[in-house]
Amino acid sequence: MMFDPRTISKPVYEGLSNLRERPNQDNSKLKEQKSQAVELYTYLATWGMMRLKAEETALSQEGKKQVVKLYFGCLETLTGITNLSSSTGLNVLKNLTADEYLGLTGLGLELAQEFAFWANAVYHDINGDS
Repeated sequence: MMFDPRTISKPVYEGLSNLRERPNQDNSKLKEQKSQAVELYTYLATWGMMRLKAEETALSQEGKKQVVKLYFGCLETLTGITNLSSSTGLNVLKNLTADEYLGLTGLGLELAQEFAFWANAVYHDINGDS
């Protein structure tokens, strides 16, 4: 089986593009989305996957929350781990073996790098912090 390097890029690009194109979004929400997408890698590397998933429910800024939900949706699609993007996703992460969790975190870091790259491409005209 041959690996297609677009496997990780495609859902991120499409997801961020679709998020960007939603109607009735003001500039502040677009800034939140871009900022969160760029910051995913640093958050994940510092705090870990479980804390990022817990942060999804704690976020008060809708644009940031949308990006975290999209991130876990992409991760679920890539891995086939069911319910990772659902409200029970924290329990799914908690119940993984150490090897599964570490492997998922490694893939998650790669995915977060894609989010940072594509955020700058998709939101190229959005400047400043949220």
